[in-house]
Amino acid sequence: MSNNILEMRAITKTFPGVKALQQVSLTAERGTVHAIVGENGAGKSTLMKVLSGVYPYGSYDGDIVFEGEIMQFQNIRDSEAKGIVIIHQELALSPYLSIAENIFLNNEITGPLGLIDWNKTNDEAAKLLARVGLRENPTAKILDIGVGKQQLVEIAKALSKRVKLLILDEPTAALNDEDSDHLLDLMLHLKEQGITSIIISHKLNEIKKIADTVTVIRDGKTIETIAKNDVTEERIIKDMVGRDLEHRYPDHTPHIGEEILRVENWTAHHPQDPSRVVVDNVNITVNKGEIVGIAGLMGAGRTEFAMSLFGRSYGSRISGKVFKNGVEIQVGTVSQAIRNGLAYATEDRKYYGLNLLEDIKRNISMASLRKLLRFGLVDDSREYATAESYRKSMNIKAPSVSSVTGKLSGGNQQKVVLSKWIFSDPDVLILDEPTRGIDVGAKYEIYTIINRLAAEGKGIIVISSELPELLGICDRIYALSEGAITGELPIADASPEALIKLMTMEKAR
Repeated sequence: MSNNILEMRAITKTFPGVKALQQVSLTAERGTVHAIVGENGAGKSTLMKVLSGVYPYGSYDGDIVFEGEIMQFQNIRDSEAKGIVIIHQELALSPYLSIAENIFLNNEITGPLGLIDWNKTNDEAAKLLARVGLRENPTAKILDIGVGKQQLVEIAKALSKRVKLLILDEPTAALNDEDSDHLLDLMLHLKEQGITSIIISHKLNEIKKIADTVTVIRDGKTIETIAKNDVTEERIIKDMVGRDLEHRYPDHTPHIGEEILRVENWTAHHPQDPSRVVVDNVNITVNKGEIVGIAGLMGAGRTEFAMSLFGRSYGSRISGKVFKNGVEIQVGTVSQAIRNGLAYATEDRKYYGLNLLEDIKRNISMASLRKLLRFGLVDDSREYATAESYRKSMNIKAPSVSSVTGKLSGGNQQKVVLSKWIFSDPDVLILDEPTRGIDVGAKYEIYTIINRLAAEGKGIIVISSELPELLGICDRIYALSEGAITGELPIADASPEALIKLMTMEKAR
């Protein structure tokens, strides 16, 4: 008897003008962890939406065979009734409800009169939380717990539905290392209980740690399925992008000029707790044509520094001075910062960086509408021509600039964010986690764009949680700990060990 819990046979899914999946096949064995990898837009999430009934039977070609039976799911309820539960990258939890209420939402535990039995609900929720290793009161609200714990609540919710096949789409994308490790260990623990998991992830080190098999998808097609013992990063990357990446980072020969930006004694306090210092007397410089990295652990104050510097869009009681080309400038508002040649590409592109309901054209122009005015109105033809030029030069994969930005892959959304700020023609560009949540091929393209901007003489600041990334693209790196600069290293002297030592150093009291 076959040990396969799932077979997806020759799945083809077409959207208007686009064939998202072409004859994709996948097999998962019971009680294993099966990874799906591929570049953004390769079709991974589309395949899982077919499996879970988000795209109903009849909207695709091919067969889904689950536990030996051909399935014809019309919606998510149908797939969940069979024990297939999907946890999307964007968590589907209600922030103002309790953990227990979220776990049993639409699956309530009721008493004899049909009313919700809150004592039993909270008791059962506590048991499920114990299974996923989460020590939280079931009555705590979702908004009061972190993203890592919210992921565990989603898994507890799946367990409440007697899950047999758990699908996780980029489950660690927004988590720190500690929360990521806990989640991966939990997946291995669920495997021991006979639960099958399918994980979509760009983090190849995580794939190597937990996956029994890896299926690579490229351009909507199955490339190959690799057994655990045969998995190497080089093999996966070659399958994903269709070529060898001998170097993860493009060649970069710096041409560093005079100082373009100097920040002196920059201090910012927490917006809700003015007594708490989040950026502590930071001093940095950036030269023309230089790529400067900022390294730091989660909570070190990297993003807080960038946002407070860019128009004081974060923090309270902000003090310090900013100089550009030796002349002090004012950055008290976002408009002032932009007019003085600063740009900031946020780490949260979906919330702060883009209007996902708008098209590519409007997202690219929104920070620089003044450049497109004619007789006081935005010139539509110039706006279209500008956006189209960026679509081509940045290799944004979309049929036209009228495409809705929210429909693009993560890598292409990031290119739209960069296009928006490049169009504003900044002298200094601050990039906060510029490659978070995108694949290795798209990362390489982003690095190439960063190099190009530096070659044009712009000053670049890159904030990243990935030390190999900073070491691969930067000319100089600052380390930040507890809101304070703890050291500065030229790239020739920088190493993961040296940076971690600085990143974990207590600031001078």
